[in-house]
Amino acid sequence: MRRTLAVHFAPSALFVAYIWMLIRAGAFSGRVRWHHALPGTLASAAATLLAISACAALLGLLLHPFQVRAVRVLEGYWDRWAPTSRLAGVLVEYQRRKWVAMRDVGTRPLPSDSSTAQKPLREQIRDHEKEQHQLRIRGLAMRRLAALPPQDVLLPTALGNALRAGELSAGERYGLTTLTSWPRILPQVSAPLGAALSSARDSLDSSVNLCHSFLASVALSAVALYDEPGQWWLVLLLLALAALAYKGAVTAAQAYAGLMYVVYDLHRFDLVEALRHPMPERGDEWGAFQRITDLLARRPARSGPYEADGSADAQEM
Repeated sequence: MRRTLAVHFAPSALFVAYIWMLIRAGAFSGRVRWHHALPGTLASAAATLLAISACAALLGLLLHPFQVRAVRVLEGYWDRWAPTSRLAGVLVEYQRRKWVAMRDVGTRPLPSDSSTAQKPLREQIRDHEKEQHQLRIRGLAMRRLAALPPQDVLLPTALGNALRAGELSAGERYGLTTLTSWPRILPQVSAPLGAALSSARDSLDSSVNLCHSFLASVALSAVALYDEPGQWWLVLLLLALAALAYKGAVTAAQAYAGLMYVVYDLHRFDLVEALRHPMPERGDEWGAFQRITDLLARRPARSGPYEADGSADAQEM
């Protein structure tokens, strides 16, 4: 229920209420009169609230099947259409330059000065503070770089890169392909970790839907208020709210990607057990998970054991 309200109902209600406010204020038919948007009586306010709630619930139900697509749009999967594909290429190049700049900052050697001991105490303190500042900058750059995917698989947007970092490396550290093994390992997670994953995913989806809601409101405002420059502040406000919602989605995506790493750290052997494979011997963990990856990806499997019903009989996968 909480997910339904936060992810689907609240963003839809904001959008529907804004449409109703623009219509009531006469934004599409003449000069805007905001005071006309306010209900005149208690009965009118109750009827308005009921109508907005009903429309928001219907809109949320209609858009629910497209939730994954809504996230992917903001991730930057724009290769299907030529105009957005060209824009994606430009933004990917921008992301690559940022990636290279962060790498250069993070690996830049600190300047060494052998004559530091001969300097006055005040200058030594100043040099030490400068060195600590540079170390903090390097550490920040490396932390930001660690939250990004490799340079050759960057996506056009920060949200896409935050999610791709987890999708391409959470399971790969152990020989598992994350995208194919994730649906199988997710049911194995413990209740506390599952609650943390659900909370992070709810935050991500609600922020994405809020961003879409504010962007759609910006488009409506451009149509309704184009001839009233005195009302353009509303467009800027909605753009700022959309940017804030997008930043929240990126932050939630980074938290979600971090939890994906934790899932594989704690539950990769639960996946082995659920698939009824024998536990790998010490030193053979990588090979065992590679065989599981081949099985899940339906590739010709490498030779390996499979145990059914706990029996000792083994057969080739």
